[in-house]
Amino acid sequence: MTLAYVALGSNLGNPRQQLLDAMEALANLPDTRLLQRSRLYRTPPWGVLEQPPFINAAVELDTALSPHALLDAMLAIEQRAGRVRAERNGPRTLDLDLLHVDGVRSDDPQLTLPHPRMAERAFVLLPLHDIAPTLRLFGQATVAELLARLDLAGCERVA
Repeated sequence: MTLAYVALGSNLGNPRQQLLDAMEALANLPDTRLLQRSRLYRTPPWGVLEQPPFINAAVELDTALSPHALLDAMLAIEQRAGRVRAERNGPRTLDLDLLHVDGVRSDDPQLTLPHPRMAERAFVLLPLHDIAPTLRLFGQATVAELLARLDLAGCERVA
């Protein structure tokens, strides 16, 4: 079993419920346990600014699934939630990103681990900080240290 960290986000439909349903789906994956979940945060959109705010969260999983198998399962959960990949950084019913898997580095067309842009995104690090503040990323800084460098304007806890 290996620890894996997943970011969740939604800004269409009922975002809060989308995240709760996705957490349940992740917890029900084969050979996987949901160990921790963050609080929910409302955060401003990133990239495409003309869209509703997001609700974001993060979870810690203990899984025997390989990173690629976990990614495939996450994409299936997104599809079941009605995810349409029409516009990069655009609105979505559900977005699941595999952030980090303990002891795994990957740089292939399907999966880059650790997630290459998480250190610059408050909407990822804020919920991840709830469950893994001392997690060391990129072999250097902890989640807490990376979060301290970011502007948290517009981010607020909602649950």
